[in-house]
Amino acid sequence: MHHLMDTEEIRRMLQTKKEELEKRLLAIEEDKERKKDPLVSDLDDQAIQRENDPVIDALDETLRQELRQIEHALYRLDMGNYHICSHCGEIIGEERRKALPYTTLCIRCAHET
Repeated sequence: MHHLMDTEEIRRMLQTKKEELEKRLLAIEEDKERKKDPLVSDLDDQAIQRENDPVIDALDETLRQELRQIEHALYRLDMGNYHICSHCGEIIGEERRKALPYTTLCIRCAHET
């Protein structure tokens, strides 16, 4: 029974993180669309407004990548193989799963790759 509660706790944690990321991504999309800060007509001022665009794009991609990992972890939970290393088939340790809830590798395989 402890295993099931552990799985449900992990599912809740992943779901919460997923919702958090989705909110952050929505805020980034709104920022990218300039809803709060429309581009001004002066090109020099536009350049200043666009200074952070590369940082925002990188953050957007990082968050999207994390979101994909969380969605994959939720899928693995549904399939019943969340606790199993995708490389060697051994059980992923509980401490590792708590530290990296969307990992697919046990600590040994993670160090080997």
